[in-house]
Amino acid sequence: MPAEPNERVGEAGGASLCPQCLSLIPSWRERAGTEVYQVKECPRHGRFRALIWRGPPDFDSWRRPKLPARLDHYECSVERGCPFDCGLCPEHRQRTCTAIIEVAQGCDLHCPVCYADAPAQGGPEPDLALVETWYRAVLRSAAGCNIQLSGGEPTIRDDLPKIVAMGRGLGFSFIQINTNGLRLARDRSYVAALVKAGLSSVFLQFDAASDRAYQRLRGRALLAEKLRALDACQEHGLGVVLVPTIVSGVNLDQVGPILELARERSPTVRGVHFQPMSRFGRYPVNLTENGRLTLPELIMAIEEQSKGLFPAASFRPPGCENALCSFQGNFLLHPGGRVHPLSQDHNPDCCPRPEPAEQGALRAIARAARHWAAPPPGGPPARAAGGRAANSPAQPIMLDEFITLARQRTLSVSAMAFQDVWNLDLDRVRDCCIHVVSPDGRLVPFCLYNLTSAGGQKLYRP
Repeated sequence: MPAEPNERVGEAGGASLCPQCLSLIPSWRERAGTEVYQVKECPRHGRFRALIWRGPPDFDSWRRPKLPARLDHYECSVERGCPFDCGLCPEHRQRTCTAIIEVAQGCDLHCPVCYADAPAQGGPEPDLALVETWYRAVLRSAAGCNIQLSGGEPTIRDDLPKIVAMGRGLGFSFIQINTNGLRLARDRSYVAALVKAGLSSVFLQFDAASDRAYQRLRGRALLAEKLRALDACQEHGLGVVLVPTIVSGVNLDQVGPILELARERSPTVRGVHFQPMSRFGRYPVNLTENGRLTLPELIMAIEEQSKGLFPAASFRPPGCENALCSFQGNFLLHPGGRVHPLSQDHNPDCCPRPEPAEQGALRAIARAARHWAAPPPGGPPARAAGGRAANSPAQPIMLDEFITLARQRTLSVSAMAFQDVWNLDLDRVRDCCIHVVSPDGRLVPFCLYNLTSAGGQKLYRP
């Protein structure tokens, strides 16, 4: 009989940073109805498990096998074994798709939920010379990847435009900032300077279309400032990805309203990237395994709350990272309100052939640059579908009209389910393509870099 899902069993080993617990390969095949649990058994802590899947599509159907990538350069050798030799080491199976450079330690918010556990005052920020060494470390290990400037809150730096320009000068063609948007909302000249420096995209913290969720997740009402930040990006031609942290019982009901706002704000809003809350950094301590939001539950919430505009069948496992990490779909927004899925329906009955992991990474790099940056100049076609009900039968459109629509009105809808100490899976770690640049210039998978025990002990983050 499977153990009952509870905190005593679920956190016996997962709450710690026990080397044996972290290095265990999970046994996946424990089911309770439509729920799937990852199970580990540590000689010291005993048997424990974590929820990883709840509901359709079937867990076994959500797969996309890959042939491991071999990297041109490894910073670390294998000594203690995964996950303790990251930098990256020869056990890693995927190249870097996005390199995250943390240019600020402090933040002008102190959110109850913060993956980086950023303080209000973070001490001295890295100088430009150090930031340049980090850029060059990425060039050495992962030339051609996308860059995300993060923190802390990167916009607390007055010289952030110089950091953007530095990255562009070194050859990075896609640079994005990960921001709460507060400075963008109040300082239009700062936005203009970022655009002039070559900023490609804004990854905007955006948890809801009402203030109730902001009070819970961020500590105060923020919606008006978020909308002003969107206005500033629209004024200066910056593409925006809305990034909601989703917590069951707090803002899961905001999935539909966020998607509706994204449609209304297209083409400035280029995507919505949902992040079910994981337990690292700062988080509510009373979150149980039964309260964990899984990818299939989020897919169904998208379909139901959008009233079918974004159907569940249109979301697919990723081609870059591990299939259990994320989902993604692209949609064409017709001017009259109709939404047309561009991604091929996921067919759980077919047997996908393994493809080289690096191919998936290169597609992901190109897709982010294509879909998350601002659209090229020129508005949507004049002949619109105005007056038609959403997703009503479409009239034929000319090829040039379709091409213009595809450039201007494509919306990417995706999600990333980060790992924490409860559900850490070494297969997922080795397939990770989103890497944080550590202070000494090594590339560390995002989830490992942010991993913390229930008591706040850190594995990689200083």
